[in-house]
Amino acid sequence: MEWNFQTAEELAAALRAGQVTSAELTDEAIARIELDDKAINAICVPDFDRARAAARGADQARARGEDRPLLGIPVTVKESYNIAGLPTTWGMPLHRNYMPSEDAVQVSRLKAAGAVVLGKTNVPLGLQDMQSFNKIYGTTNNPWDHGRTPGGSSGGSAAALASGFGALSIGSDLAGSLRTPAHFCGVYAHKPTLGLAAIRGMVPPSAPALPADADLAVVGPMARTARDLTLLLDVMARPDPLTLGVAHDVTLPPARHERLCDFRVLVLDEHPLIPTGSAVRAGVDRVADALVDGGARVERDSPLLPDLTEAAVLYTQFLFSGSVARFPVEAYEQLQARAAGLSADDQSLDAARLRGMVFSHRDWIEANSFRELHRHCWRQFFAEFDAVVCPITPTPAFPHDHNPDLMKRRIDIDGVEYPYFDQLVWAGLATMPGLPATAIPTGRSPEGLPVGVQLIGPMFEDRTPLRLAELLEQKIGGFQAPK
Repeated sequence: MEWNFQTAEELAAALRAGQVTSAELTDEAIARIELDDKAINAICVPDFDRARAAARGADQARARGEDRPLLGIPVTVKESYNIAGLPTTWGMPLHRNYMPSEDAVQVSRLKAAGAVVLGKTNVPLGLQDMQSFNKIYGTTNNPWDHGRTPGGSSGGSAAALASGFGALSIGSDLAGSLRTPAHFCGVYAHKPTLGLAAIRGMVPPSAPALPADADLAVVGPMARTARDLTLLLDVMARPDPLTLGVAHDVTLPPARHERLCDFRVLVLDEHPLIPTGSAVRAGVDRVADALVDGGARVERDSPLLPDLTEAAVLYTQFLFSGSVARFPVEAYEQLQARAAGLSADDQSLDAARLRGMVFSHRDWIEANSFRELHRHCWRQFFAEFDAVVCPITPTPAFPHDHNPDLMKRRIDIDGVEYPYFDQLVWAGLATMPGLPATAIPTGRSPEGLPVGVQLIGPMFEDRTPLRLAELLEQKIGGFQAPK
């Protein structure tokens, strides 16, 4: 039997039933990587010897009667996570030889749950792109079209899943870095509520692995089914044992509903700052039609929805305020001079990016006050609705673009060019207030590329969008392997 595209849930059942061993699954996964990854370049740091040893250990543990959530299941890990004995570079040539001495907390949890780590997946330089290429490991290609990107910064993980290189992967998300690759590669991903999953050890190379809180960034699961997302999230979703974990544990509330007909959903396909391409709009409509057909209450507008323009500007300012913290003084002063020259009437996203880069602490506090107002608005919104369905980016996967000046890149939306970073507004809708969001595949574009949408849910009610994702998977279908 071909196991590489089976779900983690199916693999766990087969392992428990004795139909296959972890050693067999691991050898089959490695054989597929060795055969197919030359064209994809998803696995940038293989760890096959230790994977085979871990698989033998998993089989021995099962023979002793042990059973853990991921016991014996082959998985991959984004390169940005520390794994003892493997390099962590974030694609930075300066740190090519950096080798952490201990595992990131989420890698430790994977191993404690019994997972077999096949290796690390490729990322962009510093995790700061919607593509996945760097000078150390090269370019990762989209399994559906090698001339296009798999997304970023968890693009290697999404490409690995779509190619059958392991049943699960873990990534991270600051600017759609879980959701965009899932959308581009036709797989599933979940951006958890901010703070739900500990991030210690998912840090730039040579930085100490401290249990610090993140302002926007989260770590989360990637898979080929919605149920597998939930399985992996349950392994990941606990506070850091060095901080809140000293006194707290996590018990996520159940999904608000079990049946599609009971969900109240707002469907969005238009943003005031950037158009939605026809292929993505069609994907949103497919989900909306499935919801209506399933008896859900579906609305296309609501006065309760927070202002999308203000949300995008706030998100852009927060995102870029953290991007210049280590800039040389001279470069920072040049940015300050440019920002001072902006007209007060300039409310473009380009202006928001520049203003964010030179935020003072006072500026940040004021912006954070507006963020809290948005969070309050979302609480009111989710008293009337259970989820929002909306795009992840305005287009399917775009062709590779390695222009080193990201500000000069453009994104083509139905024949019209827009600033490259403007496509982040949809990702920021959930990221800025810290809401959970599940990326699901919805079908294919006319060119045959995967198209996904995101399901945004209430804070710390991650099981609600995950359950909705599962119900929609039953209704419209889910992952399909690239041909």
